[in-house]
Formats: sequence, structure tokens, C-alpha cells
Amino acid sequence: MSKISKLFKALSLIIKQPALLNKVLDDADVNRQEVISKYGLTKGLKTVDINTLFPDFDETVEPFCAMDGGSTPIDLALLKALVRNKKDCMYFEIGTWRGESAANAASLAKLCVTLNLPDEEMIQMGMDKEYVGLHRFFSKKMNNIIHLQANSQTYDFSEHHKKYDVVFIDGDHHYRSVKSDTQNAFKLLKDDSSVIVWHDYGNTPNNIRWDVLNGILDGTPTEKHQHLCRVSNTLCAIYTTQLVKAEHRKLYSEPNKYFSISVKTKSIT
Repeated sequence: MSKISKLFKALSLIIKQPALLNKVLDDADVNRQEVISKYGLTKGLKTVDINTLFPDFDETVEPFCAMDGGSTPIDLALLKALVRNKKDCMYFEIGTWRGESAANAASLAKLCVTLNLPDEEMIQMGMDKEYVGLHRFFSKKMNNIIHLQANSQTYDFSEHHKKYDVVFIDGDHHYRSVKSDTQNAFKLLKDDSSVIVWHDYGNTPNNIRWDVLNGILDGTPTEKHQHLCRVSNTLCAIYTTQLVKAEHRKLYSEPNKYFSISVKTKSIT
């Protein structure tokens, strides 16, 4: 099949199934080339060592269920350390899932607010009812957590502007959603010391999700790009005005630390 024939076949498929266009636009190489052409970041964001952010990094993560779709223990420990660092911390997150991140943050925060798609909307989208029912599993009974159900792309955030110390973005990870959530997140920040954390900047602590990075960069005011970096040993990127040393890491760099982890199971009744 010639290249022209393949092109017409692809266009025909997109006309029949417009959703396929999103897959093309979200292709990793397309987003990578956009990031490079617009921002020159051939290696993505520089990395700040987690011990640079927190020299005495020592957190206990609970709950953590070690199941698909969740954060890593170090991701959750990072959120707890950020919350612990803010007196009477106000925490907002987009994307609740089982509520592990909110529950961990709420153990230290004054108030946590989470925003997630309404259950009914997720079911209408064809999502499994059992999957939908697991949302807020760990967070629904905590008194200092407010669960909001709305689409972050259309939700009116105005009543939450300039109120939060820590904002965690872990919703839809496609470019358009990340860009929109990022734009809204900056409006939520209480002051110059407030931080934003994006989950799934990478699928591993070393690689990059270029659609997520593209959305972060386009959603962040240009003058604030200098305060963006990824956090070592996590799947996260962060916005912080804290003066930190960040650098590009080699893919197979030698470890400069290790983590001490105690594992204990607790039954859910």
C-alpha cells in the first residue's frame, strides 16, 4: 500500500471514528516534537532530588493498597511531606480514584477537597459500575475531606481561588485536560509558597509522558516555567518557588540513596 493510500485510509477511519483523531494528536512523538519546538526541552524537565526538597525525608504512608491505577508509596510520601511543611495546610486534588492520596494528605492537612467526575457521568461513559463504586474507597469516611463531583473541564473553580497550599493534579492525563487543570490549579494557589504536583509526569521515575508535559507547559504561565521540575524517585512533576538545585539525570544513573520501607498489612472490615 502506497503512502497516499495509507493517508486516505487513515482519513477514512478518522471520519468514521472521530475519537481516533485524539489518539493521533496524543501520540507520544507528536507531543515530544511539540515540546521541543515550542520550549526546546529535548530532555524534558530537570530533576530535583527528593532529599533536596526534604533533607530529613521520613514519612509513613497509610493507606496504600498496592493495586492498579494508584500512586507509588514515594509519590504519597511526597504529598505528605509537602502537606506537613504547611501549617494548617489546605489541600486540593483533581482526580480522586480510591482516595489514597486524599486520605494520606488528610492525615496531616486542615482540610482536603477532591474533585472527580460524577459517578453517573462515569457510568454513562461506559465505565464499569464496580470501578466507579471504588472511587473514594479510602477517603469517604474522613471528616476533613470534601468530595466534589464535577467535570474539571467545566467546573467553576472561582469559590476556591487563592485558598490552597498544595494542589495535586491526577485526573485525565491527556493534553487538553492537563492544560486546563494546570491553568485552574494556578488560580487555586494561596500564595507564592504554594505548590502544584502533577502525577504521571512519567510512567516510571525515569521516562516522560510527553502529552502530560506538553499540557503542563502550555497551562503554566511562561514566567513560571523556571519553577517546574520533576521529583526524583517518583512519577511526579512539581511547581515550587523554593530555590532548589535541579539537573537532567542520566537514564541509568547510579543511586545516591535508598529508602527504608516497612510493610504491614491491615484488614479492611
